[in-house]
Amino acid sequence: MGKRKLIRIHRNNRKVNAMCLAIPARVLEKHGDNAKVDFGEGTTREVNISLVNVNVGEYVIVHAGFAIEVLDESEARETLRLWDELLSRTEFTNTQ
Repeated sequence: MGKRKLIRIHRNNRKVNAMCLAIPARVLEKHGDNAKVDFGEGTTREVNISLVNVNVGEYVIVHAGFAIEVLDESEARETLRLWDELLSRTEFTNTQ
């Protein structure tokens, strides 16, 4: 996977570490500097691909609407499998 960067943010006058997340997606279509990508299970979005040289059918890491790295297919599939596993074990609750 690509490099992970920890950032420091301030919350309630305390410093806490947070990690930026980037998600693998498969490129379905290209249109200039943009592409339609599939994050799995029919979740598609338009992202900017100007930072990478990618072809339709390849996988990219997407962060904040930008493809930031091209991934090997096996690495992308393993990462998506791990995300699915994590999400299936996580219980989401409404805290409001």
